[in-house]
Amino acid sequence: MKNTIIKCSAVILTVTLLFSSSCKKYLDQVPNDRITIEQVFQKKGPSEQYLANIYSYVDDLSEQWTQNPWLGNADEVDVTWSKYTIYDLNIGNIGPSNAIFDRWNYYYNGIRAATYFLNHIDGNAEILALNGQQLIDQYKAEARFLRAYFYFLLMRQYGPVVLVGEKEIPADATADAMQLPRSSYDDCVNYVNSELDKAAAVLPPVASNNGQASDVQAGRATIGMALAVKSRLLLYAASPLYNGNTEYASFKGQDGKQLINQTYDLQKWKKAADAAKAVIDLGLYQLYKDASGDPVKSYQGVFLQQWNSEQIFNRKSNSLPTWDTHCMPRQAGGWDGIGVTQEQVDAYFMKDGKPITESSLYSEAGYTSVNGVQVYNMYINREPRFYASVTYNNSVFQGGNMQAAAPISFFVSGPNGKNGHPTDFTKTGYLVRKNVGTQTNAGSGGNGAQQARPLALFRLGEIYLNYAEALNEFSPGDADIVKYLNLIRERAGVPQYGTTDLPVPPSQSDMRTRIRQERRVELAFESNRWFDIRRWKIAAQVMGDVHGMNMNKDGDDFYKRTVVSNHLFRSPASYWFPISQYDMDRSKLVVQNPGW
Repeated sequence: MKNTIIKCSAVILTVTLLFSSSCKKYLDQVPNDRITIEQVFQKKGPSEQYLANIYSYVDDLSEQWTQNPWLGNADEVDVTWSKYTIYDLNIGNIGPSNAIFDRWNYYYNGIRAATYFLNHIDGNAEILALNGQQLIDQYKAEARFLRAYFYFLLMRQYGPVVLVGEKEIPADATADAMQLPRSSYDDCVNYVNSELDKAAAVLPPVASNNGQASDVQAGRATIGMALAVKSRLLLYAASPLYNGNTEYASFKGQDGKQLINQTYDLQKWKKAADAAKAVIDLGLYQLYKDASGDPVKSYQGVFLQQWNSEQIFNRKSNSLPTWDTHCMPRQAGGWDGIGVTQEQVDAYFMKDGKPITESSLYSEAGYTSVNGVQVYNMYINREPRFYASVTYNNSVFQGGNMQAAAPISFFVSGPNGKNGHPTDFTKTGYLVRKNVGTQTNAGSGGNGAQQARPLALFRLGEIYLNYAEALNEFSPGDADIVKYLNLIRERAGVPQYGTTDLPVPPSQSDMRTRIRQERRVELAFESNRWFDIRRWKIAAQVMGDVHGMNMNKDGDDFYKRTVVSNHLFRSPASYWFPISQYDMDRSKLVVQNPGW
């Protein structure tokens, strides 16, 4: 399905929906085998195709190279290949004239399409005749949800944005008529929050078409999806970057309006906590647990078991097979290039539930024999999520074209080492294992057909952590904080807070630290970390040099922390992306983000 820009008040429909930026004069000449936009909204099938196209604007976060810079520009992953745009972002080669990963117009195209649908679907004669007003109302709620979600995606990348509302831009609009300023961040939050509430009031609890749930409908908007987006929206809004951030006192519109509020509001944390609890209280979702009780399989299954009870918002069509290939070692036919940083490896707890800096089980001296393979003691006695998420030197892997499990060597002269390929090798000495398909593809080079699986964009585990974080800020000591933090740890197979050797964090500050540690581990490689370190205003401390093992060495010398890359962070510019100069030149009332 082709996605381009809706710029005219009329479009044409062929076998698939084509959005044309052609002029109105051309569109007046409608061939006999095509229907006008007015006819599109009188027929069920074409209207549903139009709605399906709006869904296509939801980002595919498994597509690391054009749609998702959030993983490779944080401190949890380093992408090997300098040919990809993520390298330019890491070295700071970005600006208004080089607006890489620019999604400003892309999301606004989705917003325009959703608005057009909302304004024209009422009165669809065929839907009314076949299904009645209820289905039209549901479709409108889906479009409203998607529009709100696209605004949220704009806000998390660019900060305060332009709110268009229900306005349609006619084909003959003058340039001056299209001028709108950026709204304050709080105004944007209030608008999106209101739109999500309106959508949630109508959306079904389970994805369906006219009340009939099926696999075909999977991925369509539900009440849980709307409330999950609201949870993340309000959590971000309550965070230090947006809640009383006096460092942005000079960030104002041309009319002098403050774009980031200057007064801290504790109630924002309450709103965030209530939003997360509303998702939990739906009773529609449960943390996924494997029937075997194995915490490694449980954590893997959150992503590999299709449409499971934990997943709230999935993207049905995605690039996960390509993700698998980029993460797999060369031994498996993969490209050996999505390297976990040493900083992320160090973040995983030990099996006693403590960080490596506090646990007596942690050692960086010597080796332990595991099934006859010598494993560096840094990787021994770690928590289950580490083994489910990271491929490390001499760990066992099976997948791609590996028909049997075998240890993976990243030594410089090893089968996945630097000497074996000029570009396809991990610079850190680790690979991401989390959400990597385990199917084998003998002879396919690791890029054969994989079992289709949805990409989880929101899941219950995140909602629990959203709730615990917000509640700790609003009402420290509330029993629900440790309750929901411990539910995450229980599923992960990690000792819970409040046990003999692991007391409940005694202060709000201590609990905040523990929640952030848990969030970093539980949500690793799910494109949350980039936004977390910015909203917490700690990005300047945690970004910069990233480390790994010494990929230029074999044996003992391999296991030395080595700087492998630098992920540049410049304050204040790196908090938000620049708006492209092209869009700035067209939008006379829009002010640029600070630092650009």
